[in-house]
Amino acid sequence: MPSQIDVAIRDLQPQMVAYVSMRGPYTKMQQAFGTLFGWLGRKGLVPAGPPSGAYYNAPGEVPEDQLLWELRCPVAGDSPPIGPDENGLGVKLVEAAQVAATMHKGPFQKVGMTWDALGKWIVANGYQIVGPGIEIYLSDPGQTKPEDLLTEVAFPVCKT
Repeated sequence: MPSQIDVAIRDLQPQMVAYVSMRGPYTKMQQAFGTLFGWLGRKGLVPAGPPSGAYYNAPGEVPEDQLLWELRCPVAGDSPPIGPDENGLGVKLVEAAQVAATMHKGPFQKVGMTWDALGKWIVANGYQIVGPGIEIYLSDPGQTKPEDLLTEVAFPVCKT
């Protein structure tokens, strides 16, 4: 990860998403995506954009088994909020947010360096983090080489 990163302050629009809430290590991610997309199909919901993740704490802050995260997929149409059910699956509205965002190119295992650089940029440029970290997965890991994966990394922010 270069010491200089390109960061944009932009607005995320509100969107209705299907989601699965998770607790535990990120090694459960592939299984969680399978659960989420299987549930989408059973409910007749149509994906309307790239999937994303929201991360409420981070490795190093809490033990791995206490990591809290959520996988999301925007849904088409006028789906009402649902759940969450006993498996943590549901549909909800994610509110609009101003974010500081940058692009990570490469394997998911190296995204931590991008998160660190983004956090430093936010502080150095007079912003404050006001919500969970967000990753938007722009590439399909089943069809893209790890070194070519594109992930948008963002934090909701406000000016200090």
